[in-house]
Amino acid sequence: MSRTATLTHAAAYFDSGRLQSELAALVAYRTESQNPAQAPVLYDYLEIAIRPRLEAMGFICALHDNPADGGGPFLIGTRIEDAALPTVLTYGHGDVVHGQDAAWRDGLRPFDLTPEGARLYGRGAADNKVQHLINIAALEAVLAVRGALGFNVKIVMEMSEEIGSPGLAQMMQMHREALRADVLIASDGPRLSADVPTMFMGSRGGVSFDLVVELRSGAHHSGNWGGLLADPAMILAHALASICDARGQIKIPQWRPDSLTPAVRAALRDLPVGSSTQAPAVDPDWGETDLSPAERAYGWNSFAVLAMQSGVPDAPMNAISGHARACCQLRYVVGTNPDDIIPALRRHLDAHGFEAVAVVPLDTGFFHATRLDPDHPWVGYVKASIIRTTGTAPHVLPNLAGSLPNDCFSETLGLPTIWIPHSYLGCNQHAPDEHVLKPVCREAIQIMAGLFWDIGSGTQTPPP
Repeated sequence: MSRTATLTHAAAYFDSGRLQSELAALVAYRTESQNPAQAPVLYDYLEIAIRPRLEAMGFICALHDNPADGGGPFLIGTRIEDAALPTVLTYGHGDVVHGQDAAWRDGLRPFDLTPEGARLYGRGAADNKVQHLINIAALEAVLAVRGALGFNVKIVMEMSEEIGSPGLAQMMQMHREALRADVLIASDGPRLSADVPTMFMGSRGGVSFDLVVELRSGAHHSGNWGGLLADPAMILAHALASICDARGQIKIPQWRPDSLTPAVRAALRDLPVGSSTQAPAVDPDWGETDLSPAERAYGWNSFAVLAMQSGVPDAPMNAISGHARACCQLRYVVGTNPDDIIPALRRHLDAHGFEAVAVVPLDTGFFHATRLDPDHPWVGYVKASIIRTTGTAPHVLPNLAGSLPNDCFSETLGLPTIWIPHSYLGCNQHAPDEHVLKPVCREAIQIMAGLFWDIGSGTQTPPP
């Protein structure tokens, strides 16, 4: 009965082919939360694929309808060995984005897991099915060797993360006492490098909105009316240029965070950004001039124009359009007041003479920014466990560059939050040809089994 035996058991789970076959069964569920026709499949995933496995481990499980309209179901499970023991909350989501069947390359289908070399292709393979599968299998490995976990576990599974996790905050509030725990340990998102473990303790928030210039009905001949009618696309372009300069540096003071502290900068100093061969090269002349790429991605805010349109670009009509629209997004870190993001933008546009530009907030369910101090005791504990298992120091991020519903756990439940991702930056998450890497999966299940062993060992005492 040892840590080594648990790691061996975890590795055997992968080497025997069980992870691949069980992942194939999960991928086969077409759990597209963006597609209302798949709503019954969202329930099937929890009721048929997840619940029996958890109950076989001694969890008491319950399925819950979503308190928010249009949201998928939840599963909440608890396994209590002793109220005096530490309690870990974990989380996963079984829903995926649209399969985009026709866009996958020949030989691949989104809801058939396809092995090819070191890759396992399938929609949801990386986001998030393999990630919660690995964590569940790691708990099973500890139970198989020790006969008990040595700690309590609670799990939340949702089926609406890909549409912004509607209802999750309400569920956490409704079940706050039942989900009381010492720490959240969960998995989502990518590693910074495929060959080095990553841990992060929060995520950037996100706000989406449209900027719209609506001047008149219809379009008018550019020869007859050019120079006489204001061009909405021109107005919109200048409004956008007032938000950021030519290299993307944000010019709205309230959008510039005050949280890039020396401790955060130290944590980000040596992290690789854009080093993956599958990722695009980082543009050295883009973003804040005095920040490193890691500080720009994880310690600062970024503004993006996701789409723009005026007229019909595929068939221009030699006419001045009456309408222009830009779909925009601000990714923001802790240190930005989320309640002032849209009002600050309105004040900025008005001050620069762009009263004609309407700001239309979008109810896309984006999440709030969260961050745990890199010096928090749980950060050091998890980092030490990963080093004990792999012999390699993980990359430690104060927060992910993307967005997660972490605020539901860090703010609503008041928990320190540790995320250990089991994917990598080149996984094609949300795109055709999504996949996971077999070597990452094998190492990940040992990392999680080692961490769960340590928490319940009684010798590697977790933080209070």
